[in-house]
Amino acid sequence: MNNETHEHSCGCCHHKDNSFFGRLKRRSKAIADGLHEFYYAPYRSMLAREYRDQNDLFMMMIFSESLGIPNPVEFYTLELQPVLLELFHEWHTRMGMEKSPIDHFGCC
Repeated sequence: MNNETHEHSCGCCHHKDNSFFGRLKRRSKAIADGLHEFYYAPYRSMLAREYRDQNDLFMMMIFSESLGIPNPVEFYTLELQPVLLELFHEWHTRMGMEKSPIDHFGCC
């Protein structure tokens, strides 16, 4: 039995199902993907902006003690600073600070 006549849904085959139901399934998936894109496209930039804002707040919480702002959860956030130092330069430039606001840490 060769792959062109081999029809089952085990996932081991690398051929397209050209039966009526296979074509119907592909077309309905294409329509569903198009509708998904049609619905979510207007909100994509808003969701990206909201994600960026939440990320900025998180970075502010992590580095707040270093910036001179009291942080009641400093003990828990202190161990995240080394992990996030790579993102720190991008964050402080996006916040409008040309140079690193932390005296002992010069990333620029």
